[in-house]
Amino acid sequence: MTTTVAAYAAPSAKAPLERTTIERRTVGEHDVLIDIKFAGICHSDIHQAREGWGEAIFPMVPGHEIAGVVSEVGPGVTKFKVGDRVGVGCMVDSCRECEPCLSGQEQHCVRGNVGTYNAIGKDGEPTYGGYAQKVVVDEAFTVGIPEGVALDVAAPLLCAGITTYSPLKHWGAGPGKKVAVVGLGGLGHMGVKIAHALGAEVTVLSQSLRKKDDGLKLGADHYYATSDPKTFEELAGSFDIILSTVSAQVDFGAYLGLLKTGGALVNVGAPEEPISLNLFSLIGGNKTLAGSMIGGIAETQEMLDFCAEHGLGAEIELIEASQVNEAYERVLNSDVRYRFVIDAATI
Repeated sequence: MTTTVAAYAAPSAKAPLERTTIERRTVGEHDVLIDIKFAGICHSDIHQAREGWGEAIFPMVPGHEIAGVVSEVGPGVTKFKVGDRVGVGCMVDSCRECEPCLSGQEQHCVRGNVGTYNAIGKDGEPTYGGYAQKVVVDEAFTVGIPEGVALDVAAPLLCAGITTYSPLKHWGAGPGKKVAVVGLGGLGHMGVKIAHALGAEVTVLSQSLRKKDDGLKLGADHYYATSDPKTFEELAGSFDIILSTVSAQVDFGAYLGLLKTGGALVNVGAPEEPISLNLFSLIGGNKTLAGSMIGGIAETQEMLDFCAEHGLGAEIELIEASQVNEAYERVLNSDVRYRFVIDAATI
């Protein structure tokens, strides 16, 4: 039997989100029903609700940073039990048969993973995200949230945490490595925390020094303003890894100049417009320009366990669901430190 729950949805592109009701599917053999406690607001939610990344499905219930508690399990569920603290990130299914899926990289499913919202599930129905009271998810795409992380600060880890953890691990951030994080926002602040916990020497590259004190408290060793041309002169050839977390246009050629020989500039931001690049800035110094998109389910669990071990959680501003439209505007104005989280009890 389906369950009717309250949610906040965008009825059409660029329209304000409003309170409504949606149907959640009957709990199946391998499903868990989750009472959502908190849902983070990611910039991706705004891109999709406003069709910045292309045509979308409406009505849309955004939200892919979900933290909650299991309230029902299907008869075949083995990973979780009622009462467990769990999370759901950016995807809720994949083909589970292709090479990426079988190697634990479901985010790169050849047939396309099924997004937590703004997607069509295998049942042919649209998926609805975490700005809701409950959600039904296959246990295979649900992760456990360790007791060492509070649910409210854990919610953004399901996107912002794994989006930064995965490339930092892949490119070898750790002791003896110099890592720069471009942008100190929802993604960037987690990048700083995680890179520091991995043992790297961390530098924040931000437009201004406005958030310098915050950056240093979060674990950065150094903080520079990219609006100052001297920054790019002083730091030329300094970094092993640069993690770009911003959704705006940046001069990748200039940032490539900050890499050591053989260094990597890894982009996790997703601006709506294409960029241009003079390839000589890439060729010189045998440098790499790379991209990264979240992580697989196993790596997401690894990230959560790592955060619990190191006492990491997101820096959040907890809001009521009725404040979501205001929160969207504040995100666009970079007026949040550092992730809005909806208290699902207010939906």
